[in-house]
Amino acid sequence: MSGTGGFEAHDGHDEDAGRDEYGGAWVTGSGDVPPGVGGPGPDRSPPRIPLPRASVEDSGRPLPDLTDLGNRAPVPLDLSHDVLKSLLGAWALAACSAAETAAVEEHLGSCGSCAEEALRLREAVGLLHQPESLDLDPALRTRVLESCLDRRPPRIPVPEWAAAYDAETARLDALLQDFGDAEWHAPVRLRWFEADAATSRRTTVAGVIAHLLSVDGLVAVALGLEDPLAELVQEGAKGEAGEQGAAGPAGRTEAFWRASHFPPTRSVRGPWREQSHSLVRTVSFTGSTAGGLAVPYGDFELHLHDAMLDRAFECWVHAEDIAEAVDYPYEPPAPRHLNRMIDLAARMLPVALAERRRAGLSAPGRTPHLVPAGTPGRSLRLEIEGAAGGEWLIPLDSPAAVGSADFEVAHVALDGVEFCRLAAGHVPPEEAAAGQVGDREAIKDVLFAAAGLSRM
Repeated sequence: MSGTGGFEAHDGHDEDAGRDEYGGAWVTGSGDVPPGVGGPGPDRSPPRIPLPRASVEDSGRPLPDLTDLGNRAPVPLDLSHDVLKSLLGAWALAACSAAETAAVEEHLGSCGSCAEEALRLREAVGLLHQPESLDLDPALRTRVLESCLDRRPPRIPVPEWAAAYDAETARLDALLQDFGDAEWHAPVRLRWFEADAATSRRTTVAGVIAHLLSVDGLVAVALGLEDPLAELVQEGAKGEAGEQGAAGPAGRTEAFWRASHFPPTRSVRGPWREQSHSLVRTVSFTGSTAGGLAVPYGDFELHLHDAMLDRAFECWVHAEDIAEAVDYPYEPPAPRHLNRMIDLAARMLPVALAERRRAGLSAPGRTPHLVPAGTPGRSLRLEIEGAAGGEWLIPLDSPAAVGSADFEVAHVALDGVEFCRLAAGHVPPEEAAAGQVGDREAIKDVLFAAAGLSRM
């Protein structure tokens, strides 16, 4: 059989010509002549190149089907007791060959002392090799920073009310660090509730970061920092959203998306992260002096402390959206940060209930029991379970009223993460896993008001 490389393989019929003095096979070729074989010439066969002894020659017959080979177990070796005992350590580490493993395991069935030693070694190996996840512990960054700060406290510490935003932006940035082009363009659906109806908007991972960049710009402008989207938002404001609509989170985001000539890519990560760093640095320098600064959100405003919590909450919620899009696990915030986010949502519920009444979304026929500002009124006890939990008394009839246990008409119990996902518009109010006791209409109003806190 002629090969394409100018070599001719013997078919095995001429044993003397096809074997060397050591029993190895020869393949003819054009190299130097091995000793004792003969040189090239018209009457001599071409020189041969020695192949390893273990080479398998082509017999021309088809290979057997794998199913014909059967399940051939390794044949145990005939080894002495001392040799088998010396192999126990390697056997416990699963470092023996198949034949050695078979020999050791056959020996363990008849030798009690070796069986006891093998059991002790296998248990020791189990202690040495604990199964661990390759993913980093989400709390690792916090522990490292706390250890560093214990040794050398910062000259200008991050305020406690901005710590959640600092932590959540860092966690999201760590998630984005190794994303390739496919992940950046993975589809993401933003979800929220509007007028008691579920609403959604389709975008990409890069589009979500552009959204966070746009809304974080509201806090940046309030702090006197440069808005990196000023020109884009101003140009986009001339579109459908209009000047007033572009001032809010949704308007700014839509204006940025429309003004972009191409869909956002990984390049949006740098400006977003730089802006988040600038926000943390600025609020750290201002400290408590800027706590009462108002941050406008279009049709409402928040104090700076609450605005930073709001941005931390949205960063976590959208990080979960991104992690879900790329099928990657993502943990909730630290309990102390999650508790502050829950507290913000609970404090916003009375205003949300009043807006529902003005919009005609409350239970029909329900007349609020108006009370003077600052006095107790009908209340709902909101109990949040888990490490970030607590209890809040929500005034039902007026944002100016004070929640009171003496006027409690309903009690709702929710898990902390479940409540936050409800407030983010990711869980329909009817499906919220809530324990409920008391006035059903009041409970329904509060659950829908919580979902109504969500926005794009």
